[in-house]
Amino acid sequence: MKFLSRIVTKELGLLFACPAILWQIFFLYMPLVILLCYSVFDYSEIDLAYHFTLERYTIIFNSLYFKVIANSFFTAIVTAFICFLIAYPVAYFLALKASKRYRTFLLISIILPSWTSLIVQIYAWFFMLERNGFFCQLLYTLGILPQSVHLLNNYFAILVGMVSCFLPFMILPIYAVLERMDKSIIEASADLGANRFETFKRVIWPLSLPGVYAGVLLVTIPAFGEFAIPTLLGGAKNVFWGNLIVDKFLRSRDWASGAALANIGILFPAFVIIFFYIITRIREIIKNNDARQKAGISKEPW
Repeated sequence: MKFLSRIVTKELGLLFACPAILWQIFFLYMPLVILLCYSVFDYSEIDLAYHFTLERYTIIFNSLYFKVIANSFFTAIVTAFICFLIAYPVAYFLALKASKRYRTFLLISIILPSWTSLIVQIYAWFFMLERNGFFCQLLYTLGILPQSVHLLNNYFAILVGMVSCFLPFMILPIYAVLERMDKSIIEASADLGANRFETFKRVIWPLSLPGVYAGVLLVTIPAFGEFAIPTLLGGAKNVFWGNLIVDKFLRSRDWASGAALANIGILFPAFVIIFFYIITRIREIIKNNDARQKAGISKEPW
């Protein structure tokens, strides 16, 4: 009884987390292990045995595949940057300027498109950007866009679809950080004589950086492996990492090479997370050193 009582009182959080942990093990980690096994083991019909090999991972050194990786990485970074330029003012307005009466409605308006299927969102932009679509015809009528220019099946259409689908994932983390921020700090900054720009630069922006980092990760990582948006809005002119994986699995039926490409793509989020972790640590070290210098404390531990 004491053992059960201890579990209920002290390990209750772990018990509630067990379903989520089991879900991750069976539907996330085990498929990843299966992909890894497919990519590094080759079945030989001569001796009827599996042999370990890394030959499929050498395709990354092919110039064509390297170009696709660079194109996917560049598109993911550009998408995250555009989302940041749009999301930060929106999150700032919602957290610090918008009335509480309308804040819930505005948040629902931002989240609502994410409740629909991604394919529905993509096809909505497809019909908007096609030559006979509303947006394209409006630009033709106003004379902003010449008749010879098409807004579909190009890089512009891909960026529009990417930003539209991933924008909420940038807004919400920044909003969550700004909304939890102690508003009295802003008032204290104004009382000390700082103008709005100085308050934003020295108070609001540093405190909002965790939300910015989280938003960049939530946008960059899925944007790198996205394949539906480039396929439907970009046509066949642009090839991305996700398109290669789909082609290997569904068209070529080469599951081993497709698993290798997928595993290489999984390494990208790890590199991005490590990169942001290093930046965060460097900022903390610089900040601590500045604080030590202002306090007259030496950097060297004596």
